[in-house]
Amino acid sequence: MHDLTDRQLVILKHIIDEYINTAEAVGSSTLEKKYPNLGVSPATIRNEMADLTKMGYLKQLHTSAGRVPTPEALKFYVNRLMKLKDLSVTDEVGIKEKVMDNRQNFEKTLRQATKELAMRTRELAISTDNQGNIFYSGTANILDMPEFFDIDLTKTVLTLLDEFDFLNEIFAHSQNEPGIHILLGSDFGAEYLESCGLVFTSFGHGKNSGVIGVMGPYRRNYPVVIPTVQYFGNVLNEMY
Repeated sequence: MHDLTDRQLVILKHIIDEYINTAEAVGSSTLEKKYPNLGVSPATIRNEMADLTKMGYLKQLHTSAGRVPTPEALKFYVNRLMKLKDLSVTDEVGIKEKVMDNRQNFEKTLRQATKELAMRTRELAISTDNQGNIFYSGTANILDMPEFFDIDLTKTVLTLLDEFDFLNEIFAHSQNEPGIHILLGSDFGAEYLESCGLVFTSFGHGKNSGVIGVMGPYRRNYPVVIPTVQYFGNVLNEMY
């Protein structure tokens, strides 16, 4: 991707922050009113937004509308612009208590972890184990997201919950690679999932191993979601 000026970096971050919060296209007038620290005119902001669009970081859905960040912009945001938010000690203790309640039973533990992750992130949580089982929770959460007002997209994502082979192929990106993995847009290799995003991590060893993460639109609160998914992975790693 292109090198950005300091002003372009600031404008892009503000646009992404606004889009994450509202799910709506962002216009130059919004940026001028909400972020007076930019110190430039709406015309200058529009010019910078036009340049960011040419570079592939923004897209304009309608002629008169504002712009929204592309999946490429969100990748750039995750890698360069955002600052992760640490979980509070209270959250960490609460997650551990819930997940470890059934520590002697791997399947019950994974089901509980998936349910708790969905509740903590308010997204669709998915996990798989190496026996070919799929666990999920929070299907109702995606119905609150504007992106999933598209019934075809919703049906597609929900259908995936019965497709272990496809999910396993997606999760294969994490094989032998610890840490968080993020798939956005074209990373799925399926056109109908280009508006989606997946944050996941692998855990465990041998028969007590698998993958856990959250699925939703590529617009999400990454500074919170990423450390939350990572912590669930860390807890499951400690156990297994």
